Amino acid sequence: MSVLSDGLEGLRVPAELSARVPAEQRGPDRGRDDVRLLVSRGEAVSHRVFGELPALLRAGDVLVVNTSTTLAAAVDGRLGPEPGGEPVVVHFSTRGDDGRWAVELRAPDGAGSTRPRGGGPAGAVVRLPGGARLVLGEPLVPGSGRLWWARACGDVPELLGRYGRPIRYGYTERDQPLSAYRTVFARPSPDGSGSAEMPSAGRPFTARLVAELVGRGVRIAPLSLHTGVASAEAHEPPYPERFEVPAETAAVVNAARAGGGRVIAVGTTVVRALESAAVGPARGTGSGGVVRAFAGWTDLVVTPARGVRVVDGLLTGLHEPEASHLLMLEAVAGRPALRSAYAAAVRGRYLWHEFGDVHLLLPNEEPHPPHC
Repeated sequence: MSVLSDGLEGLRVPAELSARVPAEQRGPDRGRDDVRLLVSRGEAVSHRVFGELPALLRAGDVLVVNTSTTLAAAVDGRLGPEPGGEPVVVHFSTRGDDGRWAVELRAPDGAGSTRPRGGGPAGAVVRLPGGARLVLGEPLVPGSGRLWWARACGDVPELLGRYGRPIRYGYTERDQPLSAYRTVFARPSPDGSGSAEMPSAGRPFTARLVAELVGRGVRIAPLSLHTGVASAEAHEPPYPERFEVPAETAAVVNAARAGGGRVIAVGTTVVRALESAAVGPARGTGSGGVVRAFAGWTDLVVTPARGVRVVDGLLTGLHEPEASHLLMLEAVAGRPALRSAYAAAVRGRYLWHEFGDVHLLLPNEEPHPPHC
């Protein structure tokens, strides 16, 4: 499905609206929470700043956050026999249950970033720093050459820790430390797993803001979904990713829904994880679904046709008009709300991508009549 033709006809995001550096580097006395907040309630749009988020939520609401930590997932290598070989940048995406990794081979662009490059062939060897090697197996998705399963000779988490750097795309101005790509919610995984790219909707949160939210009666519920490498140029749908919804989080979400609280997902990764763990009818067709504790893999793609079962609202970044994530946003808020919000974001000169501004989609609730 063409997201651009079906969802945001004619919308063009000017290149200058790409956030090139983190918010805290855009001026003196700036923090990572110094971003703008576009708020949607149905087709109505309002313009806020992120520090106003606590005032937009209410006691009994639940913010569900992704605690996956971002890995230094980009490593330089050479493809082919010694000496020499083709220089490549390996993006380590997802660790499989059999110990192999899904990887994307990219070509260095000479400016610190990378450009697309076809993967393969099967059996090709990529030489990595420290004497490590990577042997390509087969494409992750048959017929697609972007991501390949590969077996590493060496410990990949150790390799990334010593030689890796955060994945960076060409719209950013310069390399950033790994800390710039980690959120306040990030927690290390015992097996060294994590996200190839930052779950960026959580980036503007600070410890102070989290404390204010909790003080207002908003619950913070954790889960983890280890994000893979995005399809930055081709905008492919997401492929299978590993996730875990703890029993405590499932209980908090179900209690909130039963008590009239709203479940607000912080990021599209959280929507994917929660909806993968949900059973029951779609929201709006009855009482909605129930979340169960679950750990495993998900290949769920949330679309308007599928709908959402437990998510009431979403805090997310601004996505390219071609991005498959827009189908998820439409499932949560509806197409008219999406069109109205994105037109307002372009007019208002909001900033896109992982260091950019954020978008809060809330239910379009009718005000309750006063009690007499």
